[in-house]
Amino acid sequence: MLNVLAPLLLLANGLAAGVLLGTQLGGFPYMASLPVNRYVYAHAFLGQRYDPTMPICLVGTVVLDVVLAVSAPDPTARVLFAVAGFLTATTPVIAVLKNAPVNRWMRTLDPDNLPADFKDPRPEWGAWNTRRSWITVLALAVNCTALGFLL
Repeated sequence: MLNVLAPLLLLANGLAAGVLLGTQLGGFPYMASLPVNRYVYAHAFLGQRYDPTMPICLVGTVVLDVVLAVSAPDPTARVLFAVAGFLTATTPVIAVLKNAPVNRWMRTLDPDNLPADFKDPRPEWGAWNTRRSWITVLALAVNCTALGFLL
């Protein structure tokens, strides 16, 4: 069972961490450099592209971490899988509480006719995205370390 679950765990966690790291390296810095109306267009375009892949990868990572935290033969690996699962579980919580409301709001806007009281969400959205990105990358590092105890 470990021979099947471990590669699936690395695939799911690696895809999620890779996408979120990509947003840190290029996606968000580019979007932060755009004029506000172009940012609204870009945000709407990109926001649609990550669902349902990211939730599947993140929830899959958490489920696999829980299974391995219970079933791994090495006690250190079990603890590390549990830590990685907890870290990964914080990512969708941040997304649901902090990023998704902004994403939904952004889809309701007309980029060519922004409200007079429009408040640019990039600073706060970007800060929360940075947090969830590095947490997911850290979870991947912890999962790799846990797997090292099983080799």
